[in-house]
Amino acid sequence: MSIIDAISQRRSIYQLSKNLPVSDSEVESLIKKVTELVPDAFNMKSARVILALGEKHNQLWDTIYDAFGGKVSREKINGFRSAYGTVLYYYDTATVKALQEKFPPYAANFPVWANQANGMLQFTVWSALRELNIGANIQHYNPVIDDAVRKLFDVPEGWVLVAQMPFGGIAAEPDPKEAEDITLRVKVER
Repeated sequence: MSIIDAISQRRSIYQLSKNLPVSDSEVESLIKKVTELVPDAFNMKSARVILALGEKHNQLWDTIYDAFGGKVSREKINGFRSAYGTVLYYYDTATVKALQEKFPPYAANFPVWANQANGMLQFTVWSALRELNIGANIQHYNPVIDDAVRKLFDVPEGWVLVAQMPFGGIAAEPDPKEAEDITLRVKVER
C-alpha cells in the first residue's frame, strides 16, 4: 500500500471491537518501529508511548469514566472500552528541558517541537494501524484524567499525556468523507 493509500484509508472509526485481525506482538512491533522512525527536532526523541492491552485497556477506560464523576456518559466511554486496546501518547519534559538547556536560543521552541513530533507519531501510528485493517480514533480526555492514569500505569512524573487512541477490529466503517474544495486551504503561488 502506498503512503497516500494508507492516509486515505485512515479515518476516525468509533465502532471498534475486541476482534483484532493481527496479533498483539504485531501491534507492539509496529508501534515500536513507528516510534523509532518518526522524526523529532534536534533528534530529541521526546515521545513516549504506553500500549494498554487486555485488562489494562479496560481499567483505563473505567478510570477515565471515574475521573469525570459521571459527567461523560458511560455509553460513550464503553464505546472506547469495547476496543481492543489503547495507545497513550506522552512527551517527556526531562528530554525537552535537557535540550532547552543545551540550546538556549531555541529554548522556547522545544515544547512546540515535542508536540509537533507527537502529532506526527499519532498520525503515523493511526495510518499504520489502518494498513493492518485496524480501526482507531483519537481522544483528548487529558488533563482531567492525568493523575488517575499516572497512578494506573505508574507513569514517570515528567511525562505529559497528550492523547489517547483506542484501536481495535473495525465493527463498522464510517460514512464516506465529503469532498472538499482543497483550494480553500492550499494556495499555490508561481
